Amino acid sequence: MQTTTVSELFSVYDQAALFIKKNKQTDYLTGLCDAAEGLAQDVIHDDELTDKLKPLYDRYYSQTMTSEDVRRALQLAILKGMKASPQPNHELTPDTLVLLMGHMIAMLEGKKPFSILDPAVGAANLLTGIMNQSETDDINAFGIDADPLLIRLAAANANLQQKEIQLFHQDGLKPILIDPVDVVVCDVPVGIYPDQDSAEAYALKEVAEKPLTHFLFMEQGLRKLKPEGYFLSLVPNHLFSNDRNHVFHDFLQKNATILALIQLPASLFAKSDQAKSILLMQKKSGSAALAKQALLGEMPDFSNEVKMRKFMQQLDHWFLHRSV
Repeated sequence: MQTTTVSELFSVYDQAALFIKKNKQTDYLTGLCDAAEGLAQDVIHDDELTDKLKPLYDRYYSQTMTSEDVRRALQLAILKGMKASPQPNHELTPDTLVLLMGHMIAMLEGKKPFSILDPAVGAANLLTGIMNQSETDDINAFGIDADPLLIRLAAANANLQQKEIQLFHQDGLKPILIDPVDVVVCDVPVGIYPDQDSAEAYALKEVAEKPLTHFLFMEQGLRKLKPEGYFLSLVPNHLFSNDRNHVFHDFLQKNATILALIQLPASLFAKSDQAKSILLMQKKSGSAALAKQALLGEMPDFSNEVKMRKFMQQLDHWFLHRSV
């Protein structure tokens, strides 16, 4: 059976991670992180593993690969690690959505240089997937994450793909010391934000009795945008039903315009209460022209090729003929 480049790269990541996991008596994700860092630097850190890792490194660098090959292969290995040791903040954006959101950013930004921030970057799967689909290589990219293992994986992921991303190990809801960007993209973490003191700085803390992380990340994203910049995010379907007393509605009236809200197929999510939608907003400014009509709809199941093709045609038509 013929192997693909992605499966060959995954095999290298997987075997190297398992060797390191056994040698260090650690978990798979940590072993994978060590393996990815070693491959990115072309350095074997454990002398006793040289005989096992050197042939894998040679196999890896003998491949003719693209950045997308690297991203998809590492994504498969990260998914394996996350399934082995599930944690609430260890989740990957489904690949189909990475490709769709990357396509949307490419339609918005075209060939011009732009800056982009992911304030909950995780292992940088979504951010690098978007960068890979862009029509320009002139991208000033930033990623923030509080998880030390995920930010290490993000750095190794970016290095293996030869992507320049400035990464910050911090809570994405604390002050982010970068200039405003053209695009903020995020698969927003969902739940109650535990740091009440930091939440006090956000208007959207008032949406519910306790501050909700997903609303705070949307406010943070809009803060870090240039006027007329775009915020593209995966948000929970219960977003608007959570909006007590129209706090979120009133906030958007002042600060942003919803350009698109696309409900995703239920089949993408393990449980119905985990279902999400894609939300595209534009930060308001005095001179911004607004879309003639917001794009609202439901995405068909990915297995239905005919309906999916029609949906993508409608999506592309809206992006090409809207007025923003």
